[in-house]
Amino acid sequence: MMKKTGFIRLLYVTCILIGSVSYAQGQLSGPEQYIKIETDHGDMVIKLYDQTPGHRDNMLKLIGESFYEGHIFHRVIKDFMIQGGDPHSVEAEKGQRLGTGGPGYTIPAEFNESFFHKKGALAAARMGDQVNPEKASSGSQFYIVQGREYTTDMLKKLEERRSSPFTPEAIEAYTTLGGTPHLDGAYTVFGEVVEGLDVVDRIASSQTDSYNRPLEDIVYRIILVK
Repeated sequence: MMKKTGFIRLLYVTCILIGSVSYAQGQLSGPEQYIKIETDHGDMVIKLYDQTPGHRDNMLKLIGESFYEGHIFHRVIKDFMIQGGDPHSVEAEKGQRLGTGGPGYTIPAEFNESFFHKKGALAAARMGDQVNPEKASSGSQFYIVQGREYTTDMLKKLEERRSSPFTPEAIEAYTTLGGTPHLDGAYTVFGEVVEGLDVVDRIASSQTDSYNRPLEDIVYRIILVK
């Protein structure tokens, strides 16, 4: 598993997504899939990328099966990410360690240089390289990036450990918006928050226990954006 106390776990939610959508403020249009995650901390609108069809379609499949009913954000780390998608989180006892559950299968990685770990990125969690050298994604667990801002010098140092340089778009995002650039090329990014980045900040600031689980459960309701 990855550092930061194990990244096999991901974000869980309850959602409904269908076909073409539009958004009241005019930011959402076209055939892409959008969902709205409603929480007590505010709402987030997320676009799923058509260029990662395996992950997109799997999420739609799980949503259609009500797989995510009753899940919570089970792992939250400030300046890093918020994570869910573990079916074991349904009615889990306080203090119970979570993050090992899933639907019983994985999804082949869909890495795309155009999609990187900027703040608000939606990505799939997975088992570590030792047992998962092909970097296949968890069948249900996912996370939303909070991260932090990086300087160009910091990114240059990270590039020394990469097989390719950061794109100009990634450099712009990481130095202004922030993110977690060290995860690029290791975890599949398959969507992004287009409304509600402040909600990510609020959830990431939650008090947590020694397992990084929020002391107060954060439950989601996800609906189709009309």
